[in-house]
Amino acid sequence: MDTPLMTNDAIVLGLLVAVLGVIFYTRGLGGKWTKFYTFVPVLLLCYLLPSLMNSFGLISSKGSNLWPVARDYFLPACLVLMTLSIDLKAIINLGPKALIMFFTATVGIILGGPVAILVISLFSPETVGGEGINAVWRGFATVAGSWIGGGANQTAMLEVYGYNPDRYAAMVAIDVVVANIWMIFLLYGAGNPKPIDKWLKADTSAIDSLKETMANYTAQSERTSTMPEFMMITAVAFGTVGLSHLVGQIAVFALGDIEVLQGSILVNNFFWIVVTATTVGLSLSFTRFRNLEGAGASKIGSVFIFLLVAVIGTRMDVFQIADAPLLFLVGIVWMIFHVALLLFVAKLVRAPWFFVAVGSKANVGGAASAPIVAAAFHPALAPVGVLLAVLGYALGTYGAILCAELMQMVAP
Repeated sequence: MDTPLMTNDAIVLGLLVAVLGVIFYTRGLGGKWTKFYTFVPVLLLCYLLPSLMNSFGLISSKGSNLWPVARDYFLPACLVLMTLSIDLKAIINLGPKALIMFFTATVGIILGGPVAILVISLFSPETVGGEGINAVWRGFATVAGSWIGGGANQTAMLEVYGYNPDRYAAMVAIDVVVANIWMIFLLYGAGNPKPIDKWLKADTSAIDSLKETMANYTAQSERTSTMPEFMMITAVAFGTVGLSHLVGQIAVFALGDIEVLQGSILVNNFFWIVVTATTVGLSLSFTRFRNLEGAGASKIGSVFIFLLVAVIGTRMDVFQIADAPLLFLVGIVWMIFHVALLLFVAKLVRAPWFFVAVGSKANVGGAASAPIVAAAFHPALAPVGVLLAVLGYALGTYGAILCAELMQMVAP
């Protein structure tokens, strides 16, 4: 269906929120629904239903402003509310395995690109060939930029390698669809990580300790919220949204004319929005604002998280795979290599599934979805996703260039 049934953003947002409402209503009914949600995690369903509505033409993300609004408003709001009560020392005590899995994920993307091109070239060299600006490896350089860093790194790779803009849409589709298919597995695993942790023989004590600390703090500070407290939570959330955008504009204005920084993440507005919102949240965790957790700060932050998940879901259309099946196969082989390397190293160092999931998503999804995956394990863990995603932004351009050069070497 070329034209979706619903194109008005207000109507689509209302539908998405209604879907979220139905999911949480049925979850609270108990009985058979409890068994259903044991096998189908709530967060996964909040993501999957909007994606199916998009795939079947009920709604569409094309021409919609819902994603920019979710990214620019909901994301910084949830970041500050999820981090203002965090125990920073406990996050540091999670140890080096988080970084090990993050860098493993990065290496998996860098090596996965040339491996995928090599595999597909064995039976379909024309799929991964091409000359000049039509060379397919140039297009996949933009995917590498996105999967290691984010949108800014992806755009930088498009400029650096000069891929044919007329064919760029297919690369964007591969980026979004393959990454979001992997996210389905991540969210499912986040809903029931114990069997995977058992298989990995992982030590989850530090993560369990942080969860318990946060749960105890929330339970001890929880109280009947008042209207002034709700307004204070709203002020902190959207005051930080405004401040984040202001810092982003000032940073881009101040650094934009510095030639050496052209194309770097430091002149990307969204980078500063994420960094500012996270920094404000962590700073407030050392002040009396931390007490807003008892009034429901993280619960309201979780509402923004679920809204983000639903809107992200609208961006996936699985039917796009039919448009260029062999090009998508390159992306799928690439992702399989990335995942296999992650699981191999995780089993080697006995890293929990949490570090596998967040390390991967901090690369492949960036700051927009890494905290979502982290929060699926526990709201207290959301900052881990953000901090690793920011590191991904910093490495994105360098890693993508290395990946692109390796892909060029093996391309037919």
